[in-house]
Amino acid sequence: MRIPIPPIPLPDHVVEAARDYDEGRREPVEPRNAATVILLRASDRGPKVYYLRRQVSMDFAAGMCVYPGGGVDPRDFNQDVSWAGPAAAEWALRLGCDEEMARALVCAAVRETFEESGVLLAGPSAGEVVADTTGDDWEADRVALESRQLSMTDFLTRRGLVLRTDLLGVWGAWLTPVFEPKRYRTWFFVALLPEGQRTRDVSTESSEVTWLPAAEAVAMAESGEMLMMPPTYLTSLEVSQYAGPAEIIDAAHGRTAEMHTPGVEALDDGWTLSIPPHLRAVLAARHAS
Repeated sequence: MRIPIPPIPLPDHVVEAARDYDEGRREPVEPRNAATVILLRASDRGPKVYYLRRQVSMDFAAGMCVYPGGGVDPRDFNQDVSWAGPAAAEWALRLGCDEEMARALVCAAVRETFEESGVLLAGPSAGEVVADTTGDDWEADRVALESRQLSMTDFLTRRGLVLRTDLLGVWGAWLTPVFEPKRYRTWFFVALLPEGQRTRDVSTESSEVTWLPAAEAVAMAESGEMLMMPPTYLTSLEVSQYAGPAEIIDAAHGRTAEMHTPGVEALDDGWTLSIPPHLRAVLAARHAS
């Protein structure tokens, strides 16, 4: 199976379904809030990104290559979570949501990154980060978090750690189209792989993990060697334009998230799904090269 890359011509039945939703004849599914993290490290071929291939048995994005991430858990809203970095109010402004949701999204981003890669954006103080999470005790906690037997707040408290929210940057936000049967309102973050830590193939939701230069991942998606949903492809294309991860993190500090819901728009003599305005030039340059 090859997933088309943007701009994607839409079949007539999808266009008709989108119109039904737009005109109120059908009610869209309520989306679930989610966070995903573009985990970065340097290479001599530009920024490298950590990808997971989702199990083909998954009921959403089966077989797709994605970044670590997942849905917000009710316990991510716990206001007692240990916190270092920008206040929730600042995150709310940057993420375009209220403080309660901002706190939960940041917590979910850190939790899901640990659950799906073994990388923990936390430390014993605001100026430190955990150096190694590969021991059996860390793995036991990771499994307990993944199975929801342990909350992020209790995990951090027990280990005397604080969330290093300053290690995250804001990158974007996507909402699944109205005509999809399963929908997510997903905020995209970026983060550097902390010094001393290393990723591990641990997630039960993935069948394979890999580090790839973003430009190489884009080329593989375009050739059909790697399956990506449009937001993952476009985000990978965007970050591939930067010289390295440091430049991406610098850019993230000045960004705010504007939620984009792909809608139907004209394409030649047919129709396609819209993309965020700032990505149009990036995609146009790619097609022109």
